[in-house]
Amino acid sequence: MTPFLQLGLVLVLLGLGMGYAARAGKLTVAGVWTGGVLGLLIYLGAGFTGLGLLALFFGLGSAASSWRVADKRRLGLAEENQGRRTAGQVLANAGVAGALGLLSWQFPAFAPLGRLMLAGSFAAATADTLASELGNVYGRRYYNILTGRPDTRGENGVVSLEGTLLGLAGSALVALAYGAGHGWGPACWGLPVAGTAGNLADSLLGATLERRGYVGNNVVNLLNTLVGALVAGGFGWGA
Repeated sequence: MTPFLQLGLVLVLLGLGMGYAARAGKLTVAGVWTGGVLGLLIYLGAGFTGLGLLALFFGLGSAASSWRVADKRRLGLAEENQGRRTAGQVLANAGVAGALGLLSWQFPAFAPLGRLMLAGSFAAATADTLASELGNVYGRRYYNILTGRPDTRGENGVVSLEGTLLGLAGSALVALAYGAGHGWGPACWGLPVAGTAGNLADSLLGATLERRGYVGNNVVNLLNTLVGALVAGGFGWGA
């Protein structure tokens, strides 16, 4: 397939995905278009594997948000706006990946490391989403990540063992998808570590800056993915 036809196929796939997200109420209109632009940048830098990672994160995140949503609503833990993500939320979760896709596209020498870092950002975003959405359902005991003392489920900076393990499983799925597309190099196995590091960083930021009102959830999520990308980059740099 020629590059022109390949790009045409990607645009069709992105269009279908955008249409589904809009029709299913997963994203706002601005969120749909923001996701489309980021998806294109991710493809340009990381190819179909990059698009696969985006789709994996979106699918797992949507499923986790919808899982036992009635129970979450009863407990006051369901997402606002019926889980319909805004452009800001899309940027918070995939903006780092989009930036790395752009850099990998424009600077081919950086691309191998950039693709790994991109996967690390998705590993962190996936781990955080699953730890939060499923941990609030299946967790048995909830602790403040700073003090280690019992704390209120769903509060910023509160974690559970079950949620952390579910987040680790999500980042492991990202690692498997990345390895299937780009090979099973040693750095690939650092992705679950990167995802967990980003997830824990998210909780630490939530327990400190977010609880005190210095930053919002979107900033915390963006920094979560940045930590995941940097940790993955460290594995790639040392490989």
